[in-house]
Amino acid sequence: MVFALRMSEETRKKWRSFRRNRRGFYSLVLLAALTVLSLFAELYANSNPLLVYYEGSFYFPIVRLYPETTFGGDFESEADYQDPFVREKITSGGNWAVYAPIPWDYKKINFALQRPHPSPPSPVNWLGTDDRGRDVLARLIYGFRISVLFGLGLALIGTVLGILTGSIQGFLGGWVDLLGQRGIEIWSSMPELYLLIILSATFEPSIPLLVILLSMFGWMGLSAFVRAEFLRARNFDYVRAARAMGVSNWTILRKHILPNTLTPVITFFPFRVSGAIIGLTSLDFLNLGVPSPTPSLGELLRQAKDNVEAWWISLTTFFLLVMMIVLINFIGEALLQAFDPRRR
Repeated sequence: MVFALRMSEETRKKWRSFRRNRRGFYSLVLLAALTVLSLFAELYANSNPLLVYYEGSFYFPIVRLYPETTFGGDFESEADYQDPFVREKITSGGNWAVYAPIPWDYKKINFALQRPHPSPPSPVNWLGTDDRGRDVLARLIYGFRISVLFGLGLALIGTVLGILTGSIQGFLGGWVDLLGQRGIEIWSSMPELYLLIILSATFEPSIPLLVILLSMFGWMGLSAFVRAEFLRARNFDYVRAARAMGVSNWTILRKHILPNTLTPVITFFPFRVSGAIIGLTSLDFLNLGVPSPTPSLGELLRQAKDNVEAWWISLTTFFLLVMMIVLINFIGEALLQAFDPRRR
């Protein structure tokens, strides 16, 4: 409510225009709900019990590791709660355990299957298993979370870097703009894929490393838009009037020019997110992305290619990936319509 009261009338018009676009608004609601739901995946897709009551004490395997000896086993290693012996120990003699609705996580292997991997859907694994015996549904849930968070993080970093470099070049102009453009041209001519291959072979692959590597190249397109807007806006009358009144360059840049150049930034942000998700999926498909056993939609697509008969892997992964991209693009189209006066 406080935020709504502080919004300007123009911002309220844009928000109302966005809400009138039912396709974009409900896409935002659905994508936000799925993202929030995926953040708590450990509560409903986990091979460990959520709560165990054993011999008068409560245990929380979802947040702490317990050795098998805690539940009357023989080994000091972590208890395997899918083992029939351990299950019998924690569910007999007045003991009980609360399991997640999906009793699998992204890395747990089902050793009790009587069929070779990948196995088709069954009452035990609702969407089947992959070629290593891991539950496909659990890997899709965790893979969706990583993809969305990776896309948002990469798009946010690229947006900040693009605004920073573009605004400095456009506002200062002159030699700063000239040297900046030459530097961007040299950097953009670097073979991005080859650099990714070399650095992935040199360092251990990880999500932070991928974010850093892709952020090094993902800001240049937006920087060109911001630079052009600043070059155009710095000669407007209200900017000249602010300078004549002695307003500092930082205040002019932050309060007068930047808010009027955010339209392309906001409208292109969803498309940058979808591009980052597709980029991560492509790298994982080429085995240049996140390391195993990190859940990945690209890795599932690669398994689907290698196991053509496993239709449950290709169909579910393709459906989830297309749904994500379509929802994000619908949001981007609605934002573009709301923020562009000609379209509104």
